[in-house]
Amino acid sequence: MGVTAGTRWASRAQFFSSGFIFATWGVHVPTVKAHYGIDEAQLGLALLAAGAGAMFGLTSAGRWIGRHGARRMAALCGCVYALLLAGLIAMPGYFFLLALLAAFGLVTSVFDVAINTEAAQLELHGGKPLMSGMHGMFSLGGMAGAASGSAALAAGLGAQAHLLWVAAAMVLVVAVASTRMLPRPPAASDAAPADHRFRLPRGTLAVLGVLAALGLIAEGAIYDWSVLYMQQELGSPQKQAALAYASFSAAMAAARFGGDAMRARFSPTALLRGSGILAAVAMALVLLTDLPWLALLGFAGVGIGFANVVPILFGASARVPGVEPAIGIAAVSAVAYLGFMAGPAVIGLLARASSLTAALYVVVVFAAALAASARLTGEDGKRS
Repeated sequence: MGVTAGTRWASRAQFFSSGFIFATWGVHVPTVKAHYGIDEAQLGLALLAAGAGAMFGLTSAGRWIGRHGARRMAALCGCVYALLLAGLIAMPGYFFLLALLAAFGLVTSVFDVAINTEAAQLELHGGKPLMSGMHGMFSLGGMAGAASGSAALAAGLGAQAHLLWVAAAMVLVVAVASTRMLPRPPAASDAAPADHRFRLPRGTLAVLGVLAALGLIAEGAIYDWSVLYMQQELGSPQKQAALAYASFSAAMAAARFGGDAMRARFSPTALLRGSGILAAVAMALVLLTDLPWLALLGFAGVGIGFANVVPILFGASARVPGVEPAIGIAAVSAVAYLGFMAGPAVIGLLARASSLTAALYVVVVFAAALAASARLTGEDGKRS
């Protein structure tokens, strides 16, 4: 089975599903907090459990995908990812929530590596940038998930019923889309076996990993804390607070759909520098205003700023000479997740020590650091 329009749309559907599931989790962060009666620090620890599971998944993703193929691992992990969503507020206690979120993080990370590996292969086969558009589908899924969550809450649908409906729908989408993904390529009989062992990145991969960490820490803070920020700090009702995630994801999706054209024209260094500056300024606006509508505009600006950071860096990691795409993506993701894993817990602890507003200035700092470090990509020239 070669690369067809159906194959590309299957990949887009997988990214959309990933964003939709993750957004649904983001909408229900306040629900989880209230259901288990936990504070910001305990919520941060729960998010840390998810990060720990993700780290374990990333150290194994390259080996599992190398052995079973991206299609099979995407189908398995994507379906389990959706099913675990239904258990978020069904656990008998906080300890069981930690265990569920650890498993949630594990399958999320492997699913992400699998679908990014697929997207990288499609990009290589097609000879033109596709990764930003694929990540645009993730953001579109995030927007749809957040908007539908807000609508469900406004309509009075119970949280558990909403989670069950989303889980069922996403299992169906992932399962069907997986059947159209590229098959695992047969191994050549005279070729040496590929080495799929995870290694800590060095050289170019290490630089890409650190830059991705800066972006994912800041981006993840919006995913995990924006709804709670609007509700708790600005006094917005939850159905309005959910629009913070929707605003961020919608703007990010729009920017990513134009991102492949930008990547074809401008260098990674220029795009990363501009992205970091815009994200820092927009997040500062969010934190300095007490007007919910202006905060929503700020979250949209943050989404545009971060839109192409991960696509640029993941695409580059799949093209490092002598490195299997799945291994390159997993290695860069692992470094990024080291920060992503610690970020929610750090923000939770800072919020308890001061306020959530003060803690979220971490986003401003890391966005500015990303802009200042953009030259470390070592790719300053325009793309042809």
